[in-house]
Amino acid sequence: MKILILTNYANGLYLFRKELLQAFAEDGHKVYVSLPPDENMDKLKDLCRVIKTPFDRRGMNPFQDFKLFLAYLKLLRKKKPDVVLTYTIKPNLYGALACRIKKVPYLCNVTGLGTAIENGGLLSRLLLRFYRISMKDAQRIFFQNKRNRDFMNKNGIAVEKNALLPGSGVNLVEHPLRDYPPEYGQVQFLAVIRIMKDKGIEEYLEAAQIMKKKDKSLQFVLVGEYEEETRNLYEPQIMSLTKRKIIKYLGHIDNVEEVMAKSHVIVHPSYHEGLSNVLLEAAACGRPVLASDISGCVETFLDGESGFAFESKSVEALVHAMEKILALSCEERRQMGIAGRAWVEKNFDRNIIIQTYEDELKKIKGEKSEN
Repeated sequence: MKILILTNYANGLYLFRKELLQAFAEDGHKVYVSLPPDENMDKLKDLCRVIKTPFDRRGMNPFQDFKLFLAYLKLLRKKKPDVVLTYTIKPNLYGALACRIKKVPYLCNVTGLGTAIENGGLLSRLLLRFYRISMKDAQRIFFQNKRNRDFMNKNGIAVEKNALLPGSGVNLVEHPLRDYPPEYGQVQFLAVIRIMKDKGIEEYLEAAQIMKKKDKSLQFVLVGEYEEETRNLYEPQIMSLTKRKIIKYLGHIDNVEEVMAKSHVIVHPSYHEGLSNVLLEAAACGRPVLASDISGCVETFLDGESGFAFESKSVEALVHAMEKILALSCEERRQMGIAGRAWVEKNFDRNIIIQTYEDELKKIKGEKSEN
């Protein structure tokens, strides 16, 4: 089959779905990927044929978005794919609508609702109406957590042809259980998040300052890239905290696992998630987690056994969770990490996702044969 994938970020596709691309190639499918160009595109060149489709991942310019819709229509006419896979918001909206118009079978993956919908208001209502139109004829709409699915179903979207996936899953071979590092009286907390409000950056930075005053030996590490629209808001603060040695900021790095392996506790204070890849990889690595008590996070660990949940948007709750895990012994923290590894082995093996997509492709191929 000829498969066209529409997504918004090369590195995300490579990190979380390269095994799916490999499986498609091994099955003899011809795979094209359409995404905006960036420095990560070369990572995909051995896995698929890359088509540069420029668009602003987060902008809300109607004229630019209409150009994206026209680009998708042109792409469908030119490549004539047998099936289209869409990921992330704009491909799910404009790509799915283009597929519906051109009557091309399509599978959508809702990796998260996004801030615009989560915040409510007029824009949220308009986007939900758009989703109802674009996804109406989808072969299947995948959701990564039950809350997102129920919310969309309540709004008349994907009421029938929906299914839950365990996020993007985790490659248990590439992310093996790592030995818990010696603490030497210096517990290291690590947050791997995009530098934006909705990922809990403000709570993490504030909690780090509070905890450092209580115990100077604690270490706080931050990995993640700035969002251009909020860089000026957070960069001065992060630079100041780095100079004062309250946190250590590593910026964007490709091999996060190396930093996770050297850390003792992974913190994820997000406001909303599809399903957190950071938490899955932390558990696979064998690290206990502190995570927001929200859908998209709580599915990835066992509260009280492999980590602790805390109220999102609350510095006080995050500080309490940090104090709670510090009250445990080093061995108890190590055992929590081992419990987390067992949980992802049982429920989040990436092969589950690959098999689900392969089953859907077989159904579509069968329907085409009958016609």
